[in-house]
Amino acid sequence: MLSRSAHRLLLAPVAAGTLALLAGCAPEVAMEPAPQATAVGCAEVSVRLPDSVGDLPRRETNAQGTGAWGADAAVLLHCGVDPLAPTTNPCVTINGVDWVEDDSEAPYYRFTTYGREPAVEVYLDSAAVSGSTVLVDLGTAVSVIPQTRHCVGVQDLEVPSS
Repeated sequence: MLSRSAHRLLLAPVAAGTLALLAGCAPEVAMEPAPQATAVGCAEVSVRLPDSVGDLPRRETNAQGTGAWGADAAVLLHCGVDPLAPTTNPCVTINGVDWVEDDSEAPYYRFTTYGREPAVEVYLDSAAVSGSTVLVDLGTAVSVIPQTRHCVGVQDLEVPSS
C-alpha cells in the first residue's frame, strides 16, 4: 500500500494536467434563442456552421440555433429571427445570399438575411473582423434555407409612365 505522501506525489501530475486542460477551455457563450430557433431550417444551418470565420475560432453556445466566433465573441449568429419586411437599409448579395445591413451601432454591425424563412441574423464587431469575410464564410451554411424573395434597388423598380 502507498503511503499518503507517495499517493499525493502520484496524483499531483494528474491534477495539474486536468487544471491545465480546464484553464485552456473558453467558457460557452451565453445566448438567447431566437423565436423560430427550433425551425428545421435552423437545424440545417447549425450543423453547417464553420469552425472559424476569418481567423476567429468557433465557440460553444448555450442556445439552439446560435453560433459564436472569437475569444471575445466578436461574431454572434442567431437563426430563427423574424424575417425582415421591405426596408430602405442597404442590401448586399454575397454568394447568392441577400443580407440587409444595419449600421446604427457602428462599429458593430447587424446583417440579416432577406427573403429566407427562418431568417438568420449576424452581429459582428468590425474592429475584430471584416463583415464581408464573415458573410462569405457563413454563406454556405445559410444558403440551405431556400430564398423566396430578393433585394431590389431603385434601378430594379419599374416606374409607370404618365
